[in-house]
Amino acid sequence: MASKNTLNAQNLEALGAARLAELLMEISSGDAAVKRRLRLALAGARSPADASREIRKRLAAISRSSAFIDWQKRRALVDDLETQRRAIVDHVGPADPKEALDLMWSFTALAASVFARCDDSSGTIIGVFHQGAKDLARLAENARCNAVELADRTYQALLANNYGQYDHLIATLSGSLGDAGLVHLKQRLITLSNEPTKKLADHERRKIGWSSSGPIFEDDIQNRHQASVIRFALSDIADAQGDVDAFIAQYDTRATKFPKIAAEISRRLTAAGRADEALQIVEAAERGRADRPEFEWEDARIAALDALSRSEEAQSARWSCFERFLSERHLREHLKRLPDFDDIEVETRALDIVESHANFQQALWFLASWPALDRAAKLVLQRSQDLDGDRYEILTPVAESLAGKHRLAATLALRAMIEFALDQSRTSRYRHAARHLLECAGLAANIADFGKHETHQAFLARMRGKHGKKTSFWSNTA
Repeated sequence: MASKNTLNAQNLEALGAARLAELLMEISSGDAAVKRRLRLALAGARSPADASREIRKRLAAISRSSAFIDWQKRRALVDDLETQRRAIVDHVGPADPKEALDLMWSFTALAASVFARCDDSSGTIIGVFHQGAKDLARLAENARCNAVELADRTYQALLANNYGQYDHLIATLSGSLGDAGLVHLKQRLITLSNEPTKKLADHERRKIGWSSSGPIFEDDIQNRHQASVIRFALSDIADAQGDVDAFIAQYDTRATKFPKIAAEISRRLTAAGRADEALQIVEAAERGRADRPEFEWEDARIAALDALSRSEEAQSARWSCFERFLSERHLREHLKRLPDFDDIEVETRALDIVESHANFQQALWFLASWPALDRAAKLVLQRSQDLDGDRYEILTPVAESLAGKHRLAATLALRAMIEFALDQSRTSRYRHAARHLLECAGLAANIADFGKHETHQAFLARMRGKHGKKTSFWSNTA
């Protein structure tokens, strides 16, 4: 049973409305974000119309702002945007879905002004706008808006999609657009694509950079961007209408030779029951380097072969993907289709291949994640000199997996990361390396024989002799 001092809704209710109001006023003093949330809550309590006015006021303020948002202020901005988005959905949406829909269009349109003054390398801000675009679908459905009007709004949004906030908008809104909306949107896009490209006089053109072929002009970039928007939008409409030929029409013959595009077309043809054409187009693609995986192309070809009942060829392709690239997924799919008991023999042969693979790090990761821990431990013990201590994203989970039954192998993986951090003076990793050293000490107590490898005490002595002056590391091992 929770203590009466635990912060939860039930305990706070016991304070009473008056005391809670006093506390909220204290908390909000000097905190603009909290004040905005409280004003929004008060407006929502009065009426959806009041909430709408409060939201519009805030959206306008965000749009007008020109202050740069650095990484320290980004979290506050995300919280503010999320507050407005939720208020539109929760406070306005249930009572007035049309007003909420209009507000959400205004909200997603903020992306242009927001991204013009901030860095979103973490992707948190665009995530809020993507959620807003998803909200548009539910609000449009509840508002039962006119399909043609919705198509016109969608058209304007797509042309303003400079930051990716409206990616996948057509797929999101396809249910509300319906046939009539999709046809209208398609026609507007085709009409735009047929308009002659605007040519500016030389003195009107703005030079924004240089390339190997000469100057780069702003109007050229804008024209190419518009052409790209149209092509992708028409492709999305074709998908929404289930029109494979319209999708293919967005690419010229040269483009269909690219493996990624060929794979996209092939998948759609297979789904439409046209597997013969799907296989033809995917096999006509111009492949890149043989040692570089192109799994989209491989998977599209396999799907076409399966649809044509060419199961042996499909199985051969899956095995080839596994053998060339150590693709765990393709091996599992291959084994799943084998007769009972045959899969055990084939799995053993596959794991033998993994053990002898030239890429040690990839082989180790495969064996640990399959899992084939006995083989992973054997690989570490045989090729400990190949452990790359810089690959902590592989060695950390590998060491954790091996620590239960294969303590010496786990120790060697941990040591590789410790030595790399110290040898390269990676101070940001010292805290983790120190933790690894303590883990090695714990494992050592249960290792009866270190074989050709150093005992823990010998390893520790060597590290102290070599890196004894790195106090910021040793202070973490106490």
